[in-house]
Amino acid sequence: MKILVVDDEKDVQLLFKQRFRKEIKSGEIEFAFAFSGEEALSYLNHHVHEAVLILSDINMPGMSGLELLEKIKTNYLKPPPVVMMITAYGDEENYATAQRLGADDFLTKPVDFGELKAKLKTLS
Repeated sequence: MKILVVDDEKDVQLLFKQRFRKEIKSGEIEFAFAFSGEEALSYLNHHVHEAVLILSDINMPGMSGLELLEKIKTNYLKPPPVVMMITAYGDEENYATAQRLGADDFLTKPVDFGELKAKLKTLS
């Protein structure tokens, strides 16, 4: 499974690689990282149909995760990637907007990697 993680905090790359070390080594999961909404769209344009799942932070400078979600759900229809939004606690307005724009699921920060792994099992 190819997962695109979109977050402006660059330390998430190391964190995901540490938490999914076994799955990466076995080839079960492959990660790509984008550090802005614009970078994520560029990745999707150059790697058509590769990302099965997109994990996107909502609050990012430049293009927000909500703007990215809207572009993904409008422009990447076949096959539509699953998009999970990462939200902060108490972020009800963004949560409701993400739901309206077609977010498939939600995670809260800090990410509970046990919960994420359980959700990934239902996708594979």
